[in-house]
Formats: sequence, C-alpha cells, structure tokens
Amino acid sequence: MGTPLTLTVNGKTVTREVTPQTSLAQLLREDLRLTGTHIGCDTSQCGACTVHVNGQAVKSCNMLAVQAAGAAVTTIEGVAAADGTLHPMQEAFRACHGLQCGFCTPGMVMSAIDLVKNHACSTETQIREGLEGNICRCTGYHNIVRAVQQGAAAMK
Repeated sequence: MGTPLTLTVNGKTVTREVTPQTSLAQLLREDLRLTGTHIGCDTSQCGACTVHVNGQAVKSCNMLAVQAAGAAVTTIEGVAAADGTLHPMQEAFRACHGLQCGFCTPGMVMSAIDLVKNHACSTETQIREGLEGNICRCTGYHNIVRAVQQGAAAMK
C-alpha cells in the first residue's frame, strides 16, 4: 500500500500513490516520465538529479517524494517557455557549449538558475563555488562557467 501524494510538477497538479521510500527522483523519472532528471550516484554527490522545489535547488535523489507533498516542483522539462523557447540559462549552455556528453547538463542548468536567482555569483570563483555540488566529468568547467555568466546576464 502506498501513501497518496499531491504536488505541482512543472505547473500541473499531480496526484500519485507512492511508497514511503520512493525518492522524488524516482517519482519524476519512473512514474511521471520526466527523464531529464538524471540519477548519477543516488547519494546526492553528483547533482545530476537537481530540480527546484518551491524555488530552491534540491537533489531529488536525496529527497523522499512524500517530503514534496504540496510543493511546486520544477524539472528541466519545465524551464523552457510553452512555445519551446529555451530558458536563458539553457540557451547560454547551448551557445557556450557548456556541455559535452550532456548527462550532468540538466542538473547543472537547474543549479545555475538557482544560483543566479538566489545567490551572488558575479565572479568565476563564486560560480565555481556555487556549482560545487554538481559534477561534470567531461568539460573541465570552463565553458560551464562562461555559460552561467552569459545566462546570468540574459536573466537580468
């Protein structure tokens, strides 16, 4: 038997029955088929599963779905405009080639949006420190930092 759960995901009310041990990442990926939320480590180390819960970046592999009851959750699928226009941070990652294999990109973009909206991040050092909880094994971070700088400028 599961626990009834209602939350808002990407602007739509969702009601599901979940087991107490279901993570938010599992609910998003397996039940709602929002596969942009990647699971890389299952221990909150890599940041690939980052989503926004009530406007704050969280690692969804480390949060139980029931903890999100009544919350507003935004995934990478929910940041672009309804007409398909990319969010300024997504566009900056594309333009600056802030990705390589793309596995970390959704979580990196979600963390970058949170960083720009909620924290001071004008210098390269501040951006690198702000994204410390997100691991990219391909890019070396230089283009990611440039993308965050460009995305921040476009978001203002």
